[in-house]
Amino acid sequence: MLAGPYGGMLLADLGAEVIKIEPRDGDISRQVGPHHVGPHNVYFSSLNRNKKSIQLELTTPEGQAQLGRLAATAHALLVNMRPATIRKLGLDYASLRRWNEGIVCVALTGFGLDGRTAERPAFDYVIQALTGVAELNGEPGSPPTLVGYSAVDNSSGIMAALGLLAKILEGRGGQVDVSLHDTMLSQLNYKAAAYLNGGERPERLPSGAHLYYVPAQLFETRSGHLAMFITHDEFWKRFATEVGRPEWVSDPRFATMQARRENRELVIGAVSTLLRSEDTKHWVERLAPHGIVISEVISLPEALEGDIVRDRQMVASIDTPHGTIRAIGCPIRFPDSSPRYERPPLLGEHSRELLGEDEPE
Repeated sequence: MLAGPYGGMLLADLGAEVIKIEPRDGDISRQVGPHHVGPHNVYFSSLNRNKKSIQLELTTPEGQAQLGRLAATAHALLVNMRPATIRKLGLDYASLRRWNEGIVCVALTGFGLDGRTAERPAFDYVIQALTGVAELNGEPGSPPTLVGYSAVDNSSGIMAALGLLAKILEGRGGQVDVSLHDTMLSQLNYKAAAYLNGGERPERLPSGAHLYYVPAQLFETRSGHLAMFITHDEFWKRFATEVGRPEWVSDPRFATMQARRENRELVIGAVSTLLRSEDTKHWVERLAPHGIVISEVISLPEALEGDIVRDRQMVASIDTPHGTIRAIGCPIRFPDSSPRYERPPLLGEHSRELLGEDEPE
């Protein structure tokens, strides 16, 4: 519903011809959410622009023959189902190599193509629970908290696209195995390394604080909240000097990165008291010119209407006969070209073009 379609859309944004194979009733994401622009479901549109759509009944000999004809000229196939279904429908390299030795087959699954958990159903939230992500989120002493968007699915879609391109660049066909579980686990890199090499169990820290850098977290101000991230000692010196606390530069409890970590509670307490004395805007305008990494905490609507998004042209407008679909644009840019944005396909719209069949009414 999300991971595979997102990976395919990124490739389509960058110029690949991407053919979306759908069952008779279409991708279930065509039915998710209440928002539409004409016949276009907005949830589906956010993941499937620039693609072509065909319908195949892969459980029939005719459908398998049509799949084979497509595979014969394709660089790759990206599929996002359970392993048993992938193999049953002939969507792996072992099945498709007879049509095309050079095809790359990417299987994006919950837990990998093989193993004791391979057939276990998986969704984003379940993977967050199983990799420690949910347990890491939230305030100390509070219940586990899920990340507020589909972090696992989106990350896995990117990983699948990367694996697909790497295998194509290798110049040989073959199977690529990407799992949601492994993708999310890999993103816990330094936290996992601290446990694997030093036995350090990750702990929840207040306000989303960083494990090593202090201060690096959310802070309350007189008018709201801000995020501030101070890493090395030069930035700490700039911060302390600008806010009128020169003693924080020489105090051995504050002066170095290691000391600030060892005295986290003391440092955070002092900085928190200071930042609550003024509005968020005051601190951002005062500290940002000194290279301090700082920002107000804003909502998604505020971000979408803000200067950064506008300057980067990250909201794309996609014209359709029924109105304009607005969506987040492609995050990958080239200096000599621009991403293309075409409307998402209607169900089976390209069947005649690609399979010689009638288009839907």
